Amino acid sequence: MKLLTVSTTLSAALFLAGCVTINIYFPASAAEKAADKIIDEIWQPGSAGAAPAVPPPVNDKPEKP
Repeated sequence: MKLLTVSTTLSAALFLAGCVTINIYFPASAAEKAADKIIDEIWQPGSAGAAPAVPPPVNDKPEKP
């Protein structure tokens, strides 16, 4: 009977510990400013932060005659 009580208590403690959630809240204005900055950087043509063009893949296999 003691084993059942201990295992039930331990199971309940583990269940409750598994239900803990950590929430991190970001200020909405800071998140909106960051999103606007990223969007502006993406949409500006020729911007310094633009990703370079991807070259076509190189075929290393020689052509068959």
